Amino acid sequence: MAEQRLEYRIDRRSGVPAYLQIVQQTEQALRLGLLEPGDKLPTAREVVEATAINPNTVLKAYRELERAGLVEARRGVGTFILATLGDTGAESALRAALDDWARRALAAGVDREGAAALLTAVLDQHFPAEHSPAEHSPAENSPAEHLPKGEQ
Repeated sequence: MAEQRLEYRIDRRSGVPAYLQIVQQTEQALRLGLLEPGDKLPTAREVVEATAINPNTVLKAYRELERAGLVEARRGVGTFILATLGDTGAESALRAALDDWARRALAAGVDREGAAALLTAVLDQHFPAEHSPAEHSPAENSPAEHLPKGEQ
């Protein structure tokens, strides 16, 4: 339960509102186990200094996280993580498989952008916006099947 140094990065060209980027980055850190219950988020002032965004934007993001039950604001003390979003047994096993896939892609000479493009194509194939996850079989193609022949 150590104080984490989460550093938010705001991409002004993404079209995604800054407050939502903060929410998404916090959720990602929770899914990856980088933040745990009891950890303290950076203060609004620290986020403003690091990102040059409006303090109200940070506060809006933190309120959204609080509304979702993920954090608790303690007046005069800070904002603390209440819940986690990840690392169930299934997610842990999937992460290990994805880690192995990334190593094999790297060994096959695929660069970061190429790997991201492959992964995005597979995600788009299996998680189209209009379908629910329950409609897809977990035994369908893995990302490794999209590597060049002989690199699988």
